[in-house]
Amino acid sequence: MRHRRPQTGSRGSVPGMRRVRDRVSPLLVAALVLVAVPSAVPATAVSDEATREAGRAGGSWTGTWATSPTNVPASDRTSFQDQTIRQVVHASLGGDTLRVRLTNEFGDRPLVVGEARIARHAEGAPSTDIVPGSDRRLTFSGRSSVTIPAGAPMLSDPVPLHLPAGVDLTVSIYLPERTPGSTVHAFSFQENVVATGNVTAARTVTADSTTTRWYFLSEISVTGDRRETAAVVALGDSITDGANTQADTDQRWPDLLAARLRAGRGTRHLGVLNQGICGNRLLHDPNPLAGSGAEEYAAYFGHSALRRFDRDVLAQPGARYLVVLLGVNDLGHPGTVAPMSEVVSVDDLIAAHRQLITRAHDRGMKVFGGTITPFGGDTLGFSSPDHERARQAVNRWVRTSGEFDGVVDFDAALRDPAHPDRVLPGYDSGDHLHPNATGMQALADAVPLAFFR
Repeated sequence: MRHRRPQTGSRGSVPGMRRVRDRVSPLLVAALVLVAVPSAVPATAVSDEATREAGRAGGSWTGTWATSPTNVPASDRTSFQDQTIRQVVHASLGGDTLRVRLTNEFGDRPLVVGEARIARHAEGAPSTDIVPGSDRRLTFSGRSSVTIPAGAPMLSDPVPLHLPAGVDLTVSIYLPERTPGSTVHAFSFQENVVATGNVTAARTVTADSTTTRWYFLSEISVTGDRRETAAVVALGDSITDGANTQADTDQRWPDLLAARLRAGRGTRHLGVLNQGICGNRLLHDPNPLAGSGAEEYAAYFGHSALRRFDRDVLAQPGARYLVVLLGVNDLGHPGTVAPMSEVVSVDDLIAAHRQLITRAHDRGMKVFGGTITPFGGDTLGFSSPDHERARQAVNRWVRTSGEFDGVVDFDAALRDPAHPDRVLPGYDSGDHLHPNATGMQALADAVPLAFFR
């Protein structure tokens, strides 16, 4: 789905930063999933030997949080120097040992990380404060400072930290040298901060600017006492990414699905990994129309699902299940933000889904197909009679082909019975395509938990 280019913050020093207004509607408040924060762990230092012991004792890894990185358009000149980026993420699965994946996958030069730390986020506290005593230094092959080659990710050493399911973490990354913000998830729907100097260990930081992006961070995985853990990967576009939801509320449908799994019998061992990217397509990489405004933001749409599948699905720790919700942008982008030469047919979309099914099945994963949600009358210019006929044809195949291991009827969950090509007004965020918080809950509720038992 198309989004406005991120705005420059009031400080003006770092493009792409903005102050997020503190607005939460009563509807969103009612839908929040509240998780109590247990008492802080003792404020004692964690030794390097404890970290090494955690690595020896750890079992198999399972993802608790993930996001899909992209590159940036040429106009995005965001950079950092002698600054700490403190970023908040929402864990789906608990554990006793953590591992963090940093990434320089779209960088054209080595990424120098002076220090990185992880901690529990202090729920209800201002901004990105951390729980006292929960702060842990990240090391990489025993080193607290690391240089990540251009185009590469980097896994941290295991870190002992008790993590209850469903709580927030902060990851603080200190960048001592001038560092272009080249590897990013541009629409995090989460307020993060940038602060001067190395304040990775500080309980509270004074922000130079705020940003609703995640930089140089793509995954956190856990191990613990539980022997059988696994992850559900949600592969999608802006509807999965959380578009039009209120920042800092974790109202993306994969977050709400994770809450259902934690509350269910026989599903509490599952994490949920959100691999949605706003504007993402099954078949095409970003290709903005020359001279159009899309040149300012299309790069944030990420590589096609077929191209990023190995990284974002197959390589995820503990990935056992896949839910696919893609196709809206393949229909809607040509002629709006992409050239008409990229128009796709129903057969094209079905063939792309078949590729995802085959590649996931080759790794022993179960794949659940999501029907494409309605977008009649949308404000983005996607809606047309031809697109509606194609959407219905793809959805018939998803429901009846038997090629998926199961079907998640997202279309039925959101559509208006009186106007099946449109989103039910009570679920509409206002653009007639993206669901509001109540609609996100309807999507999460549409996923049968029996698929995972």
